[in-house]
Amino acid sequence: MNRRDPDSIVMAQSAAVRRDGRAKTLFREYTEAILPAIILFLVIRTFLFQAFRIPSASMEDTLAIGDFLFVNKFLYGAKVPFLDVRLPGIRDPKPGDIIVFKYPRDIRKDYIKRCVAVEGQTVEIRNKRVYVDGVLREEPFVKHTDPLTRPGDVRDYLGPVVVPPGQLFMMGDNRDNSSDSRYWGFLDRDLIKGKALFIYWSWDTSHRLLGFVPTPRFERIGDLIR
Repeated sequence: MNRRDPDSIVMAQSAAVRRDGRAKTLFREYTEAILPAIILFLVIRTFLFQAFRIPSASMEDTLAIGDFLFVNKFLYGAKVPFLDVRLPGIRDPKPGDIIVFKYPRDIRKDYIKRCVAVEGQTVEIRNKRVYVDGVLREEPFVKHTDPLTRPGDVRDYLGPVVVPPGQLFMMGDNRDNSSDSRYWGFLDRDLIKGKALFIYWSWDTSHRLLGFVPTPRFERIGDLIR
């Protein structure tokens, strides 16, 4: 009949306790190191800056498909999660700002467009040209891909309409290929996420290295978004 040495049992138990203690200490050290970083990341993402990717051509040539950009969330006042509260902002949106917002017809989607007019202003589109308060808007960033105009179509003729309180009128820079306020109406300021800042990375998905890797567009990296 085999008998186990009681001392070896005690030594084995002590070794197990030490290993368990080291594992708990290591876990605590990792937790203490990682948890603050996670909290800091969430605070930055929620209240300060957030990254977005451009999936469509509606803002060409200002923004291209494959651009990755940072958005300033505190400029207009970041929204507090789970509460119907927005923190005080530095300033209000103004015409010319490129803004990321929740799509009014499906708030699960994010859109990015340029603010054309704010509350109280009158917007009119005649023969593809935009007038705000009766003054032709100079828009060197605008792109038109269709040389023809469509009388009676809101793409090329609209209004005049007055922007209601708490609303914005938004349009894509690629005017003939953009779903914007001409089609789905005014943007409620409560749906705003922030103002586009700069491009931190860009892929050209139409040209691929080795047949599958998108080509980096290094010349766009760091570009301020205006």
